Amino acid sequence: MNKKLKIESQRKDTFCQQLRELPAFRALLRAVEADFYTDLPLPHPILDLGCGDGHFASVAFTEKLDMGCDPWWSPLQEAQKRARYRVLSRASGAGLPFPDASFATVISNSVLEHIPAVEPVIHEVARVLKPEGWFHFCVPGPNFRRFLSVARGLEAIGLRGLAESYRKLFDRISRHYYYDTPEAWQARLERAGLQLERWWSYFSPGALAALEWGHPLGLPSVIVKKLSGRWLLVPQRWNLALTEALLRRYYEEPLPEEGAYLFFVAKKPGF
Repeated sequence: MNKKLKIESQRKDTFCQQLRELPAFRALLRAVEADFYTDLPLPHPILDLGCGDGHFASVAFTEKLDMGCDPWWSPLQEAQKRARYRVLSRASGAGLPFPDASFATVISNSVLEHIPAVEPVIHEVARVLKPEGWFHFCVPGPNFRRFLSVARGLEAIGLRGLAESYRKLFDRISRHYYYDTPEAWQARLERAGLQLERWWSYFSPGALAALEWGHPLGLPSVIVKKLSGRWLLVPQRWNLALTEALLRRYYEEPLPEEGAYLFFVAKKPGF
């Protein structure tokens, strides 16, 4: 059964705010993803699995989330400063320190692809969800590697081996372990006792190229972050006008028929 569904969110236009606070390539992706949550069921209590530094929650949601969970202390300390969660917990996704049926919603935004053993995490999500609870998550899909512009260019001139080496390099840089199909994720969900309600793809080849080239172009931001604690030295609209003009079309583009990323809406059946 094809559960794909095209959606058009009522955009909050978080793109400008994201640009002022993140490297441009990350701001573009996170702004697109943040808008999806506008149209999703989000009953409380809500667990943000892999909350990181809390920046995404601070932009995507207008109210505090009930619980943020991450295995690393440093980003949790940043999340504490942002005060977007009622409670924060340091824990692995495969061993959540919560009773059964604790949450009505679990979100995990661009997290699962970074976990080598992801199946136990999904089982834990199912365990802590209440009956009729929702699980929203997004991951890169099979098109991610295929859409990489440098690899496509190398293949066009017959350098297939070099193209694959580039893809493997990007895998390491991105720390991606999975580029699975919707069917593979659906099977994982069902093994954990969850039902896939709908899914859609997003991020066109052009948008992914912007993200791809943004990695090397964003290296100065990494230095600024280490020295100042923030990604941009001058986070003013005038300083970001050209960047916004170049990238906004990808933020505003309709959902493509084939996208580099996949968004899933799953549900735990009731009794």
